Parts: sequence; C-alpha cells; structure tokens
Amino acid sequence: MYGLKTEASFDSAHFLTDYYGKCENLHGHRWRAVVHLAVDDLQTEGTMKDMVLDFGVFKRAVRELADALDHTFLVEEGSLAPATLAALEAEGFSLFIVPFRTTAENLARYFCDCLVEQGLPVSQVEMYETPNNCAVYRPLQR
Repeated sequence: MYGLKTEASFDSAHFLTDYYGKCENLHGHRWRAVVHLAVDDLQTEGTMKDMVLDFGVFKRAVRELADALDHTFLVEEGSLAPATLAALEAEGFSLFIVPFRTTAENLARYFCDCLVEQGLPVSQVEMYETPNNCAVYRPLQR
C-alpha cells in the first residue's frame, strides 16, 4: 500500500450547541487538518505515472477546503436565531453554516467527504483543535 500525507491550517470560531461547559461559548481555534491518502497501486500512465497523486493536486485540494473555512464563524444550522444570523451578516461577519454540530470529529468527516467527492483516495483525516488534541475520521473501505 502507498500513501501520501499533507496538512493545512485555518482559524475559525465556533461554539457547541447543547453542550454544558466552556465550549458552549463562542471561541476560536487554529484548526489543523492532516489528510492521508492510500492506494494499493501507483498510477501506471500519464503525468502521474508511478505516483499516488501529484502533491500539487493533493495540497491544492486540502488548502482550498481550509481556505474556505479560514477566518469564518462556523455555525451549526438551526443553532442561532434567524435575527442573530442576519445581524452578524449585516455587521460583515463571514459565516460558514454547516448541517452538523461543529465538533472536531464532524469537521474531520466533512474534509474527508469533500475530498472523496473530488475523487481523492482518502484513508484518514485528523482534525486538530489544539496542538495536542485531534479527532480522527476514517472512511469505510470501498
């Protein structure tokens, strides 16, 4: 089996709905996404012959995801009143509304799903919310 690994970081704020502790309050992280690819065999033709994938293609895909979330307020859909969302948008805040609770676990899965949709053979995503703590998501083997 062959593999590649790259990472990208982004800064964003979030809070956890229905959580009873410090993380129920608005706070931010320097998130770090570490993405692993895995294949049984290297490509046999073309410009990517004898590669899992060109590192430039891989890095760009991960970086684009991170850039889309950088300096945004990650908001779980339905967690804030429409008037609150409207006020934040009117003040110029960049909101990124997602259909899931904004945990590290769910962000790891989000990165994985987005990259798999692009055809990347993702084997694992680690989403660090602090330098020493991360959630890991591994897609089901196909």
